[in-house]
Amino acid sequence: MSDDDKATKFGLPLLEQVQDAEKLFLSGRRNRGDDLESAIRLFLEFLSGFEQFDFEGPCVTVFGSARFGEGHPYYESARLLGRHLAQAGYAVMTGGGPGIMEAANRGAREGGGVSLGCNIRLPHEQKPNKYLDQFVEFEHFFVRKVMLVKYSCAFVVMPGGIGTLDEAFEVVTLIQTGKLESFPVVTMGGDFWDSLREFIGGTLIPAGTVGEKELDMFRPAENVEQALEIIRNETC
Repeated sequence: MSDDDKATKFGLPLLEQVQDAEKLFLSGRRNRGDDLESAIRLFLEFLSGFEQFDFEGPCVTVFGSARFGEGHPYYESARLLGRHLAQAGYAVMTGGGPGIMEAANRGAREGGGVSLGCNIRLPHEQKPNKYLDQFVEFEHFFVRKVMLVKYSCAFVVMPGGIGTLDEAFEVVTLIQTGKLESFPVVTMGGDFWDSLREFIGGTLIPAGTVGEKELDMFRPAENVEQALEIIRNETC
C-alpha cells in the first residue's frame, strides 16, 4: 500500500468514506477487522475535535431543540443567554445546529465571545449554523456527546425533545456516578420541565430508583440572570 493510500485509509478522509458509519458500527456482530477499522475511525473523529477546539477560558454547553426558530420565546431566551454568557467571559458550546443551538451561538457572537459547535451529520434537520467560530462535524452521536461535555464546566438545558433529554441525562448520570465533577446543570424554559420533575419526584423517587439528590441536580432558573448567577457561583 502506498503512502497516499495509507493516508486515505487511515487519515482524516476516512471519516468521509462511509455514510451512516454509526449505524453500520451498531448493526450487530461483525468481523474483527471491520471493528478495528471502526475503532480507527472513532479515534480520528476524537482527534479531529481535539485539534479543532482551541480556545481559552471557561465554557458552558447549551442543550436544546433544533425546532424553535427565530422569534420563538425559547429561541430569544437562548440568544439572550448566549450573549450574557459571552459578556461574562464564557465560551458557548452547542450541538452546532439550528433552533436553540443557533440562538445560543448567535448570542455568544453578539456578546463578543467564543461560539463553538459540535454538529452531527443527519439526513435532515441538522446543518451547522452560521454563528460558529469553531465547529466539528461528527458522524457518531456518542463521540459528539463526549465533546459536548469534555470542555464545559456548566450546562444549560433549554426546552427540547428526545435528543435534549438524552444529553441532559447523560451529564447527570456522569455526575451521579462520579465520572464528572458536580458542575451545575441548569434548566430553563418556565414550566416546560415541570412534568419531568413531577415524574422524577412522584414516580422514580418513591420507587427507590433514584434519590432526592438526583432531582436536585437539575437547577431550575426562571430567567437568564438567575441561570448566570448559578453558573458563576458554582463553576470555574
